Amino acid sequence: MTLFAIPFPTIDPVLVEVGPFAIRWYALAYIVGIFLGWWYAKRLVRNPSIWGPAGSPMTPADIDDFVVWCAVGIILGGRIGYVLFYDFPLFAANPAEIFALWHGGMSFHGGFLGTVLAMVIFSRVRKIPTWSLIDVIAPSVTFGLFLGRLANFINGELYGRATDVPWAMVFPGGGPEPRHPSQLYEALLEGVVLFAVLRLLTNRFGKLQHPGFVSGAFATGYGLARTFVEFFREPDIQIGYLAGGLTMGMILSIPMILAGIVLMVWASRRKPVASGAG
Repeated sequence: MTLFAIPFPTIDPVLVEVGPFAIRWYALAYIVGIFLGWWYAKRLVRNPSIWGPAGSPMTPADIDDFVVWCAVGIILGGRIGYVLFYDFPLFAANPAEIFALWHGGMSFHGGFLGTVLAMVIFSRVRKIPTWSLIDVIAPSVTFGLFLGRLANFINGELYGRATDVPWAMVFPGGGPEPRHPSQLYEALLEGVVLFAVLRLLTNRFGKLQHPGFVSGAFATGYGLARTFVEFFREPDIQIGYLAGGLTMGMILSIPMILAGIVLMVWASRRKPVASGAG
């Protein structure tokens, strides 16, 4: 084991506290992530050069109205996913804890499914092409992924496995062993790298004209990034390693990878949209 480890930067998880009222970095990450995603989605909708002759099948006002739907999908889906996938026995024994969001515990995969359901329902209500809406929201999600992983790092949670790499850190709740700062790996891959790839697809290669392709690229990209980082991340203590040494994160990500590949192939074989429908 390494004789040197980078000191973990002690940052108070609570940003501001006034009496019983407190704003935590984790909550702020969700709020800022949603607002940045809202801003970026409207930029995509307003940019005629990336939509081709058909133009955008939705308006900035549609994105404004969808923000509330998105927030509900993220929070409900993320919490329900965590309860079902990661610690169901605990919540079954203490149902009141399900509503204690301030104690932490959100699942990306649950939030992903919740947001997809919100997009499907919203698009049907507004008569917007579903895949085009998902294509716009997908790259916008990367802001929240980046900020959320930074908040995980500040909280000293979801740390990595013990290691002797020079940049290892001793996390407050991770025992005396230096560990991978896996939250930062995820912030880089799921936030920065995935955003860059999706931006190239939308702004350089015109993939918004092939509804579903960007959505598939997001699912595949996130699944690959998450699966890779799981090799460095300490499994949740209440779950541990599953069959074949897999982790819950891997098991939930593999279907995303496969579905994303199928979706990209399907979208590529379709002709570019020639009207507002997609």
